[in-house]
Amino acid sequence: MVVLASASPRRRELMKRITPSFEVATADINEEKSYNLPPLQAVLDIAKRKCLKVKDNYPDDIVITADTIVVLNDEIIHKPIDEIDAKNILNKLSDKTHQVITTYCINYKDRFIENYVVSNVTFNKLSEQLINEYVATGSPLDKAGAYGVQDGEKFPVVKKVNGSIDNVIGFPVDEIRKDLLEIQK
Repeated sequence: MVVLASASPRRRELMKRITPSFEVATADINEEKSYNLPPLQAVLDIAKRKCLKVKDNYPDDIVITADTIVVLNDEIIHKPIDEIDAKNILNKLSDKTHQVITTYCINYKDRFIENYVVSNVTFNKLSEQLINEYVATGSPLDKAGAYGVQDGEKFPVVKKVNGSIDNVIGFPVDEIRKDLLEIQK
């Protein structure tokens, strides 16, 4: 059995492209413990600690965890704490390019793979009206960087993505699929 250790509804949807049959588990860890590390190390540490916590309950199954951060000038941009924070984050990212880093871990019995994918995302210059309307939908409030690339049709915040769109959503499907096949060999 495959266990996706994530509470994210977006990751669950993307996981269906890898396998239609999987179980969902969550791992409550203190993510702030990792925030004093450099961005890539921080997100790797979070994904690894989640995987190690969940694998204890599923020792004979494949456990997959992922974590995503947004980084602007070496600063981690977290999920907003409220609407005001979301507006501030969107203003900070406006008309700039930032990185989205998703790390993932796959554990199967005594095998462990950890990997990461980086995409560069360039924002359009955002008007105050667009930011206010977007934040009013509530969509930015549960996303790192206060945006979802998948919201682009109605709210065009993203100008372009260099790299994996699935990574920007939070689950790089192609890379995870490849490593999932590798760990089962």
